[in-house]
Amino acid sequence: MTKLRARECRAFIDAVVEKADAMRVPVSIAVVGPEGHIVAVERMDDAGFITPETAIAKAYTVAAFRSMSPRFPDGLVIQQWFKERNPQLLVSLAAMTNGRIAASGGAAPIFRGDEMVGAYGISGGTSQQDEEMAIYARAKAGWAHVPEHDTTDPEVKAHINALYAKAGIADRQL
Repeated sequence: MTKLRARECRAFIDAVVEKADAMRVPVSIAVVGPEGHIVAVERMDDAGFITPETAIAKAYTVAAFRSMSPRFPDGLVIQQWFKERNPQLLVSLAAMTNGRIAASGGAAPIFRGDEMVGAYGISGGTSQQDEEMAIYARAKAGWAHVPEHDTTDPEVKAHINALYAKAGIADRQL
């Protein structure tokens, strides 16, 4: 198992901050390992006081759900999946984990090759703004949010793509 190191998170965090500054949206950024343990957290000076905890919860949620199933490629799909099935369960899970569950945009797994080595969460903007920062920072840091070799079952892919469509996300396909 490859381990994601804190120093490797610096390029991603710096890219998020760069994009957040350009958008004038202060945020917090969290990166966790595949088991959900914190690797790095940073809060921009003017970010809301609760944004670090929210970013950590987003990253933890993606790590937990992606570890369980390839059906959960990011926070947006997790959110939509629960919205369709049992929104109360998402609230219950947040309560049971002391607030460590939060599904939203701006959160996705981090892959090295085919191995999930962690997940990140960004909080402070709208879901779309957090997502925009994430996409920019991933590209700049060279992080992959999908495995190198996609072995996802075609039915699962169709389901995920349907969830994106229901959430109004037209620019994303698995």
